[in-house]
Amino acid sequence: MEKIEEQFANLHIVKSSSGTKEPTYLLGIDTSKTVQAGTENLAAVLCSNGSIRIYDKERLNVLREFSGYPGLLNGVRFANSCDSVYSACTDGTVKCWDARVAREKPVQLFKGYPSNIFISFDINCNDHIICAGTEKVDDDALLVFWDARMNSQDLSTTKDPLGAYSETHSDDVTQVRFHPSNPNMVVSGSSDGLVNVFDINVDNEEDALVTTCNSVSSVSCIGWSGKGYKQIYCMTHDEGFYWWDLNHLDTDEPVTRLNIQDVREAVNMKEDSLDYLIGGLYHEKTDTLHVIGGTNTGRIHLMNCSTSGLTHVTSLQGGHAATVRSFCWNVQDDSLLTGGEDAQLLLWKPGAIEKTFTKKESMKIASSVHQRVRVHSNDSYKRRKKQ
Repeated sequence: MEKIEEQFANLHIVKSSSGTKEPTYLLGIDTSKTVQAGTENLAAVLCSNGSIRIYDKERLNVLREFSGYPGLLNGVRFANSCDSVYSACTDGTVKCWDARVAREKPVQLFKGYPSNIFISFDINCNDHIICAGTEKVDDDALLVFWDARMNSQDLSTTKDPLGAYSETHSDDVTQVRFHPSNPNMVVSGSSDGLVNVFDINVDNEEDALVTTCNSVSSVSCIGWSGKGYKQIYCMTHDEGFYWWDLNHLDTDEPVTRLNIQDVREAVNMKEDSLDYLIGGLYHEKTDTLHVIGGTNTGRIHLMNCSTSGLTHVTSLQGGHAATVRSFCWNVQDDSLLTGGEDAQLLLWKPGAIEKTFTKKESMKIASSVHQRVRVHSNDSYKRRKKQ
């Protein structure tokens, strides 16, 4: 089996997105999980103007655009079983559109509680539950839950929450990620530095909390990895990287597999540089975790992750001209979509012949995402056992 580092090193640009009227940073990417004969594959991209653009994944032309106006959209996620696309909004809702229909109004609207400002969200693997994280308002930073299923008996397009968790985070909930195969497991990350794992099948918040890990800084990215997805990785806004193993919760083995306070100083880049982290990539077939980072001039770095640290493996260059903010790896065809602050969406494929391609200059536009860095307690992690 070809390793992912070999696949990554063999990638070339086959397509770049056509220009749009309003250039924006491309902050997040997801691709449709469904494949329908005779229809284009879709990619959804979160833009810094607070909208979502739907692209033909192969041609990279914009098919339609959805807006949260007057609110700003945060995060983008396709459903697992259809072409519904979701995003959380600062107006206190999570919105759902049919990505194949150019209809401005959402087909479903998930309303939060008064004063909720949603900045993160996810939908679970069976498309039944949505969870969204809020900005801290007064003393509250919430995880809010909804039933996402369409009910033929109830044709209302607006849904109220099932409930909320309010006791486990003390600052903005910046990340929410459901387990890839267990619909009841969810992990949340916050500006308070805490990464909480919940089993939402348990009745109350205190008992639902499986464990709390501490990244000691504001969380920018979290994800699941390892066999059975029983490990969690975390990145912070000051470029820290943390990796925990939930298999060790009931053993004497340490839960922390890796703890790097600043990846920029820890990784040997030889003649190159590493300016920031973009995200993580777990390859299920080879059971390997990789970390994606980059430079301010648009180079993309792939690093291998092990308990001894992060190792730079290979890099992609010649595409972006500025900071790369998002990527989406397609396991089926080993292709890669990347988006950046140069307003470009690029499609990379293995072994492809590069087409004539000219780098676009970096865009001097203000980012709508304010990244905060805070100092927190030095507890590496704390554990709560279920009674």
